[in-house]
Amino acid sequence: MSQTLSHLEQLESEAIHIFREVAEQFEKPVLLFSGGKDSITMVHLAYKAFYPAKIPFTLLHIDTGHNFPEALEFRDALVDIYNVTLDVGLVQDSINKGTAVEEKGLNPSRNSLQSITLLEKLEEGQYDAAFGGGRRDEEKARAKERFFSHRDDFGQWDPKNQRPELWNLYNGKKAQGESFRIFPISNWTEMDVWQYIKQEKIELPSIYFSHTRPVVNRGGVLIAESEYNTLLEGESYEEKVIRYRTLGCMTITGAVESDADDLDKVIQEVASARQTERGNRADDKRSEAAMEERKKQGYF
Repeated sequence: MSQTLSHLEQLESEAIHIFREVAEQFEKPVLLFSGGKDSITMVHLAYKAFYPAKIPFTLLHIDTGHNFPEALEFRDALVDIYNVTLDVGLVQDSINKGTAVEEKGLNPSRNSLQSITLLEKLEEGQYDAAFGGGRRDEEKARAKERFFSHRDDFGQWDPKNQRPELWNLYNGKKAQGESFRIFPISNWTEMDVWQYIKQEKIELPSIYFSHTRPVVNRGGVLIAESEYNTLLEGESYEEKVIRYRTLGCMTITGAVESDADDLDKVIQEVASARQTERGNRADDKRSEAAMEERKKQGYF
């Protein structure tokens, strides 16, 4: 008698199938790595997809220079644990050579500049497919993505130019210079990710759990104290007990007040949340279509 797969087992099986499809169809895929929970989960899934062989993909981290130190420390430890190759693209290098221009103002963000550095690294490494940890529940622009997301020879995404994905068949055919972004956990929710992390005993950076940190409340977004921020008139840092639901630059990633210091408490908190995890990302609040515009420019 066949055994029915659990919800998480079905999602895992789907993701592993996509990893193996990409390994078969593309010459030189790369796994985009941010140090966040989704990309860490992706590394774990890739490990399971090809075990006992090594993960056959390089990890590519686009380093804005404004990262949380905990995320960088965790990244370096994870590379050793999984015995994978790490390729780092520095946004500062793009700024230095003039292909990217630093934002002006008191609190400039480098988040939009990641697209430029990413496209440069994909071309430099001759990567023809890039795995991303995007999920459809995160943001409305991401809900339009397919598992195999076609990019033109300028690295741009056109939501109208996507291929049907019927019966788990994926079309990776492309012209010279074109590429694909691949999203194996598209169908996962934030809750799925957290439950899978608990089930698989996956380690995470400490900032995903409750800790005390100086933050400033900027328009309802709690921004951590860092050398990259400049306080505006009337602002001051205040110590709060917080954690992060998503990771990005220190200048734009908002924290949530929380006493969830273990996985069970985090899962309980996520179950009762009424705002998406990217709801505290200041970069997504810049315009109604901020994410979609970045994706059209080559963003993850």
